[in-house]
Amino acid sequence: MICRPSGSSPTFGYNSFGVVGTAILLTLGAWQFQRMNWKKGVLEQIDRVILADPVALPENINKAQHQFLPVKLSGTITEDEIDVLGSVKKIGPGYRIISAFVTDDGRRIMLDRGYVVTRAKEALRPAHRATIIGNLHWPDEKGSSIPDPDIEKNIWFARDIPAMAAVLNTEPVLVVQRQSSEENLVTTPFPVDSSTIPNRHLEYVVTWWGLALAWLGMSAYLIVRIRRKTD
Repeated sequence: MICRPSGSSPTFGYNSFGVVGTAILLTLGAWQFQRMNWKKGVLEQIDRVILADPVALPENINKAQHQFLPVKLSGTITEDEIDVLGSVKKIGPGYRIISAFVTDDGRRIMLDRGYVVTRAKEALRPAHRATIIGNLHWPDEKGSSIPDPDIEKNIWFARDIPAMAAVLNTEPVLVVQRQSSEENLVTTPFPVDSSTIPNRHLEYVVTWWGLALAWLGMSAYLIVRIRRKTD
């Protein structure tokens, strides 16, 4: 039962309930709007980092400091590779080619060369020298719902950095190719950008403010009905 002060309108409690509920929902929407603008700023900063001038591969690499760092390296793309099953818009199903890359100073790391269509999985990709510009990346793709790789058929379902490094005998370091000096690319590069980082706060803004409008409308409808009955 909703109590109301003596002498107040019979709809007093419902008025308060409607106003308070609407205010709470509007506040939640405003908070999400602030979060949306904050996330937009974060994504813009990430894009600035990704597109900055490339530097030499750092000697000591760690995710916290070097995520998305643009690097330039020269060396040999080896024939050793891992094929990660996936699908790309406008290309369809295919494989992301992760090759072992030996730098001129002898470091062995991983190079994400991009995608090939399904039928090109078994095509020969001979070892050759190249100069690569790309970004260090630690993709978060391995989850409990992702099956383990089929090592025998060389079919993987996620870029699992430690596991791939163990198979390819490399450092647990992945460079995602942006540019290559190769004359004839055998893959379609898919460089990193902020488009893969979700920013769903606009959806939450619309949801909360939509609920606020619905709450206000339902409250007004209820009050009108009560007043008609008490007239």
